[in-house]
Amino acid sequence: MNTTGNSDGINVGKRNETHGLEKFGLAGLKKVHWNFQAPELYEEAVARNEGQITSGGAFTVNTGQHTGRSAADKFVVRTAETENTIWWDNNKPMSQEHFDILKADMLEHARDKEVFVQDLYGGADPQNRIKARVVTEYAWHSLFIRNLLIRPELAEIASYVPDMMILDLPSFTADPERHGCRTGTVIACDLINKIVLIGGTSYAGEIKKSVFTALNYALPEAQVMPMHCSANVGSEEDSAVFFGLSGTGKTTLSADASRTLIGDDEHGWGPDGIFNFEGGCYAKTIRLSAEAEPEIYATTQRFGTVLENVILDETRTPDFNDASLTENTRCAYPLHYIPNASDTGRAPHPKNIIMLTADAFGVLPPIARLTPAQAMFHFLSGYTAKVAGTEKGVTEPEATFSTCFGAPFMPRHPSEYGNLLRSLIAKHNVTCWLVNTGWTGGAYGTGNRMPIKVTRKLLTEALNGDLNNAEFRIDENFGFEVPVAVEDVDQNILNPRETWADKAAYDAQANRLVGMFRDNFDKFRDHVDQEVLAAASIELEAAE
Repeated sequence: MNTTGNSDGINVGKRNETHGLEKFGLAGLKKVHWNFQAPELYEEAVARNEGQITSGGAFTVNTGQHTGRSAADKFVVRTAETENTIWWDNNKPMSQEHFDILKADMLEHARDKEVFVQDLYGGADPQNRIKARVVTEYAWHSLFIRNLLIRPELAEIASYVPDMMILDLPSFTADPERHGCRTGTVIACDLINKIVLIGGTSYAGEIKKSVFTALNYALPEAQVMPMHCSANVGSEEDSAVFFGLSGTGKTTLSADASRTLIGDDEHGWGPDGIFNFEGGCYAKTIRLSAEAEPEIYATTQRFGTVLENVILDETRTPDFNDASLTENTRCAYPLHYIPNASDTGRAPHPKNIIMLTADAFGVLPPIARLTPAQAMFHFLSGYTAKVAGTEKGVTEPEATFSTCFGAPFMPRHPSEYGNLLRSLIAKHNVTCWLVNTGWTGGAYGTGNRMPIKVTRKLLTEALNGDLNNAEFRIDENFGFEVPVAVEDVDQNILNPRETWADKAAYDAQANRLVGMFRDNFDKFRDHVDQEVLAAASIELEAAE
């Protein structure tokens, strides 16, 4: 067994054999590679033909049939302890018996294999982090998760004892009848014992989302809000949080050269402010350009970055316009690859909260100001367009409601997160905005995507406080406030109806979307107070 996995030569094998893998049940392994850093992982991945090195130095891989998350194959262990704490309408149950059989079979499958182990942190706040030990079959998966989570200092490795274990074996095929799952692919989460088993998929995003799910379950008990969001902070310590699903602009809009990036995907909000769950970024690269997104583009040309499902030309230069494998092409890189990234992953309580939505119907304005009750309504609604390729089987944008802007990762009932968020907004006097990065001038297929220059301009005005001084109108469909005019922004684009050639068609589309919001919110009515129910005209109408 390899006992010198750290590239600096520190011998940690004996400690880990005593307190790590053997205790978990992993025995008889051919070799264990402990905490390898990027150069070693490149060597191992190339030797195993797991991918290619690009002309810029990144490592590119093809994830096979799974080019996105397999949400339908994710399960949570159902026991007496989780019976009343898990939101079972949203989480597929797996019995403890099936989980134990699955674990035993996966441990047996790992015998005589070489595995890669990373000891990492989920959470930049030492008081609210989880120590996640990730065991992977592929070297590139080890590089991926090393990029994405927080890497302990070498001195901390010597005393590292994991809180959470993740076993990732893409070559393992589950048996639905034997393991109580749906297909040969399985992501099984035991949230009480903090064990995650991943089999039958090479899509590395499943690993990092497993850590997010565990934090989403654990943190609310400590009154810490877990959030599927990006975050940045200005020179005046004016931090901002950006909620949104994949493809709505979380990564792009938070990577602002004039502000320090805290993180691009997952954060917590605790007593001392906000903190990143991760130590890296997982950005979409489809149609990525150096002109529009220079900071993110530059990371794709660096050694250590992992590119997923990105097509290379004959010179091994990435073609980010080629979606022949998937629209969900990605790059995973350490946070410090972004020039203005935070070196602590922490920031003060936010001054602004941005809720991003890609409105496929072309109805919502580019920006709207929300009351705290409206913010809770839109947070629980989580309306957006599911972007092609983000999940298996989705081939074109479609309207969806994903509560808390991250329903697949929410083990608890949304009202727990919504009420916690609302209390934090009120306590810290946060201004909330709804921003549409979707379509204008018509629905998807007719209209155009909202110009990113317009979105950036409006966000800048919102974050620096100038937008609060604008004249606002009350939106006739949703009751929130919309600015009437903003310097250097076409006034028509602020009023979506004016961008449609057929005004009657807009009115019909708006009525349709209002109805969708109303129908979707029915399931939350018994979990919110009258102020939230009265937050917008659609709730008033539906309550009558």
